[in-house]
Amino acid sequence: MLAENNHAQRIEFCHRLDLGGVTPDHDLIRSAVNTIKIPVKIMIRPRGVDFIYSDSEVDKIKSDIRYYKSIGVEEIVLGVLNKKGEVDYKLTQMLAKLAIPMNVTFHKAIDAVNNFMSSLKTLSTMENTDSVLTSGTKENALAGKEYIKLASEEFSGALNIIAAGSITNTNLKEIHSELNMKEYHGKKIVGDLNYEEH
Repeated sequence: MLAENNHAQRIEFCHRLDLGGVTPDHDLIRSAVNTIKIPVKIMIRPRGVDFIYSDSEVDKIKSDIRYYKSIGVEEIVLGVLNKKGEVDYKLTQMLAKLAIPMNVTFHKAIDAVNNFMSSLKTLSTMENTDSVLTSGTKENALAGKEYIKLASEEFSGALNIIAAGSITNTNLKEIHSELNMKEYHGKKIVGDLNYEEH
């Protein structure tokens, strides 16, 4: 509610920010969806460390997708890579299709790929994967500004590139002057909160 009151345009719920975010508690999300009026995104990530998942972890992802779809969540955030350091096209596309009618944002797993622009091109061809959250392969949005700008220019119309990485209410104006993006992501964009918002 605090993020909504502070004029956030969207909230992303996740757990364990120290791990880069994992899937939050189902009861919390059910309550939030019924209470919050602005759009809600839900992180679906079974664990931290990397983005290469076992069969049982993929089953958990699919189960979470079905659950969030059943309670009226509008958008989910996920990211799956393969052992070659590429976007796992087959699995990502399967999960994105399973999520319909929810929209899908590919999260900062994109910053861990071997070839950033090639991976964005892969995502741009997928059904129901329309946004990508990125710090331009760097530790924060300012450090990765060149890649973020390049991605935004190259894939305008195909992907909504969302700048992320250490963006706060104190540096947003500076970052916007550098990037001029439509959308920014950060856990402190509208102040110091316990969850992430856009």
